[in-house]
Amino acid sequence: MSPVWYAARTGVRRGLTELRQTFTTGQDVFGYVLWTVLLMVPLFLVRDDPLKGAGISAGAFMLPSMVGMTLAFTGMMTTAQLLATEREDGTLLRAKAVPHGMVGHLVGKIVMVSGTALVSMALPFAVGVFLVDGVARQGGGALLTLVWVVPLGLLATLPIGAVIGSLVDSPRTIGLLMLPVMGLVVISGIYFPLSKLPEWLQTIGQVFPVYWLGLGLRAALLPGEAVAAEVGASWRHLETAGVLGAWAVAGLLLAPSVLRRMARRESGATMAERRRKAMQRVG
Repeated sequence: MSPVWYAARTGVRRGLTELRQTFTTGQDVFGYVLWTVLLMVPLFLVRDDPLKGAGISAGAFMLPSMVGMTLAFTGMMTTAQLLATEREDGTLLRAKAVPHGMVGHLVGKIVMVSGTALVSMALPFAVGVFLVDGVARQGGGALLTLVWVVPLGLLATLPIGAVIGSLVDSPRTIGLLMLPVMGLVVISGIYFPLSKLPEWLQTIGQVFPVYWLGLGLRAALLPGEAVAAEVGASWRHLETAGVLGAWAVAGLLLAPSVLRRMARRESGATMAERRRKAMQRVG
């Protein structure tokens, strides 16, 4: 077995270990539960409100949309936060010191974040189907759509998170990115149909993967008549695959070079300088 493949296998084992740790840590479990509660509050408030012309409730529209948002949010922001944190605390520097250590480390992060994203999706979905009617009753066709939308969504968002985490100076910077991310959520058709927005905002929203993840999951989980609420009254499967695929290809092409550049810049001196600045902020 080549050293790179061995490092990748080690990374998979590390990722699974980190998943087991996060699912058995009280603070992390509380975070999953709290996120689910935060999503369920607006869903509960509008669960019976009819969505005009779509034959479903506003709650039914929101549930798959919020599940897609959770996948995108976790893929991007969690990856960015982990990379920024581990660069600051020296974890990446230690990984760099081991032959092919960066390969194993990044594979482990992919496994860990992917598992976290799937659980973060599953919890609100499992609760939401008991609150709203008309969701997840589409049979085998829905399962086939989920089979390609969810993995493609992860491929589209994980590299974005890796690029962000490689470029920011510290994990505290990630918090500042929450404001534009929440603005993106507003124009991505998560809480109301994108077709209700002005055309120029529709155009901006459709550039990013958040909207297309929500659309793909709505196509899988909502009845056929719900398509009336969508842009062009179409589920646009080809466009969904095309946009998510384009983000995935762009991210996979860009992320390795950015990560290599980040790894080359890591040294004991740079880490010591970051610690010095952190101590000055504390002082």
